[in-house]
Amino acid sequence: MKVRTLRVAWGLAVLGVAACGGDDATAPPAGQEEPATAGCRDGTLEETAALYRVCFPPSWSGDLVVYAHGYVNADQPLAIPDDQVEGQSVQDIVTGLGDAYATTSYRANGLVADQGAEDVADLVEAVRGRFQPDPARVFVVGVSEGGLVAALAAEQRPELFAGALAACGPVGDFRAQIDYFGDFRVLFDYYFPGVIPGSPVDVPDSVRAQWQTVFVPKIAAALLTHPSSALELLQVTGAPFDPADPTTVGATVLGVLDYDIFALPDARARLGGEPFDNSGRVYAGSSDDAALNAGVARVAADPAARAALDRFETSGRLTGPVSTIYTTGDPIVPASQSTTYADKAAAEGAAGLLQAFPVTRYGHCTFTRSELLDAFASLVGRVTVAARID
Repeated sequence: MKVRTLRVAWGLAVLGVAACGGDDATAPPAGQEEPATAGCRDGTLEETAALYRVCFPPSWSGDLVVYAHGYVNADQPLAIPDDQVEGQSVQDIVTGLGDAYATTSYRANGLVADQGAEDVADLVEAVRGRFQPDPARVFVVGVSEGGLVAALAAEQRPELFAGALAACGPVGDFRAQIDYFGDFRVLFDYYFPGVIPGSPVDVPDSVRAQWQTVFVPKIAAALLTHPSSALELLQVTGAPFDPADPTTVGATVLGVLDYDIFALPDARARLGGEPFDNSGRVYAGSSDDAALNAGVARVAADPAARAALDRFETSGRLTGPVSTIYTTGDPIVPASQSTTYADKAAAEGAAGLLQAFPVTRYGHCTFTRSELLDAFASLVGRVTVAARID
């Protein structure tokens, strides 16, 4: 999966992607549909120029699975995701079930979950317009930021999606997700002053350019030199680590800071101001809370930017089956995101349409292939039962 995964060597590595088979055919002339024969076809969404790929198995069930990928740094070129789980591409897993597979680059990289939800909806329309016959049912499955894309798409376009599986995504409270990243940075700077140049709201270009080569080793060294400060940082932020594996302390710190360095500046640019606010936050759990609250940097959000986060917020208003799957020890997207989403659905009278699959494990999106397949199979079963009842 094209999401950030935490390694034991004090660093981050993006999960490997495997090349997928299939042809590189372009779309037929306008108004002319092509048969849904086995293989892959690439194309471009007409309105947004987002890239897409559609793959059909030799014997198609009639169902289509739309895959929403995770966060990609804004400075990376657009590319069709070709993500994998345990060495097998998501595309091959889906087509191996007998289902068709479709995915898109989205129209842009970075913080684009709102636009990504529109793009996966446009992708469904593109598949219907390009291939025949139309899919019998469409499911949307997303990971990390793509999990939020899947939830938003299911809420906003229920006529298109029979069901949704949101994996390890910030589906409950996006403002809380932004604040989690921002809190972590200001608290890191309090415990490790001067290790990262600049400020929480002004990341120098040189830091981003030298992040892996200079600052990841520098931060790792600081954590090793001051282990008690590292543990207190995690205590105050609530960021998880695995007590049985001390290297996960560094993996958590570097994992969250990576988003501070690359994702939050992109968020500021897209939102037109600072979305993070800790001006009234009272931090607790340290060895000296009074000193901490007096000394930590304070940031006031730009009201317009804070309000603009509304477009990334789910409503919990479900009209069809939705599932979430998450790890209880996720250091990037806290497990509370999924429990908050359950609260939203319950408040909207939709608790019966939401099913959660918590996995007791450390790591961001560190699911096994069987765990994901079980969650998806359960979703398909619920959709089938609901259709029979209707």
